[in-house]
Amino acid sequence: MSIVRVEGLRKSLGPRQILRGIDAQVNEGETIAIVGPSGGGKSTFLRCLNGLTCFDAGSVGIAGFTLEPGTPPGAPQLRHLRACVAMVFQSFNLFPHLTALQNVSLGPLHVRRQSADAVRERALALLTRVGLGDRGDARPAQLSGGQQQRVAIARALAMDPRVLLLDEPTSALDPEMRGEVLAVLRDLARSGMTMLVVTHEMAFARAAASRVWIFDDGRLVEDGPATEVCDTPRSERGRALFAPG
Repeated sequence: MSIVRVEGLRKSLGPRQILRGIDAQVNEGETIAIVGPSGGGKSTFLRCLNGLTCFDAGSVGIAGFTLEPGTPPGAPQLRHLRACVAMVFQSFNLFPHLTALQNVSLGPLHVRRQSADAVRERALALLTRVGLGDRGDARPAQLSGGQQQRVAIARALAMDPRVLLLDEPTSALDPEMRGEVLAVLRDLARSGMTMLVVTHEMAFARAAASRVWIFDDGRLVEDGPATEVCDTPRSERGRALFAPG
């Protein structure tokens, strides 16, 4: 069943066309790895899905809500969409004065208005799921980059999203910390979480994604099963990305 449907998505910044008519859809439970060169439109595309960036033409249907050009920031469908679509950024964006547990609890307490006891129990369970059950009282400055990103993932999951968007979640991390975060993402993929992940981690794309999308110059130039795209890419950009060696 399709949970994301994008039709004719276009976005320009001045004379530069960033997205040139993207058509795509995602079925519930799929993990989509979005790869391609820097400047190809990947991050802008992801931000359009959550209404963080306005687009010029086309439509975005996600989790039962539809965004069109000119959808105002306070529109009811945008508020409802953000309640069931969570986003994880490359820069963590944790509140520095709050503990890991408080960061994860914030949304359910103040947006969902859930009870403090239920929120605390769920937040502890999510921190345990990402391997940080013993660091709930630590503030971001006391955590490594990989640990902070795992807290950010737990914070996103605390809102029980139907779709999880991740924008290069490992790009700011060293190799060991990248491995910590990728292990969490692989677990989420196995569990059936619907995810769209902008990534440069080709091994993750091959091993964990249901499908791989290749973006190039604002276009979706290839879309297929992960092993097929990684092993026998049809596009010139795909062959450059997945060339042996």
